[in-house]
Amino acid sequence: MSEKIYCIANFKPKPGKEESVFKALQALEPNSHREDGCIRYTVTRHIDHPNAPGSSYPIVFHEIWANRQAFEAHCQRREIREFFATHLHSPEGDIEDANVCVYTDEPLSFDAPVLQGDSSR
Repeated sequence: MSEKIYCIANFKPKPGKEESVFKALQALEPNSHREDGCIRYTVTRHIDHPNAPGSSYPIVFHEIWANRQAFEAHCQRREIREFFATHLHSPEGDIEDANVCVYTDEPLSFDAPVLQGDSSR
């Protein structure tokens, strides 16, 4: 059974604030990479490409965590909570909107065998 958590966090900066939001999000990467359970934590910027004409918020974080506990611990870190309080929830913040979602790679009716001694189920 895969316990990985995949997080996609989309950010819509206020007009003229895209670069400052991108830099603020980049500043979160080094400490997040040090966290137990962090597999990938990368901020990206939307680019135009003829084979991918979709639209989205201009800044997206791609995260992979070893398990739910690692992701939840990350969300409780002071640096992460302060980022959202300062940049999104504050009226003076540089982010107009954010959409943060988590995903699993397991099918709905995944029936992997339970290994002996596995107390996680």
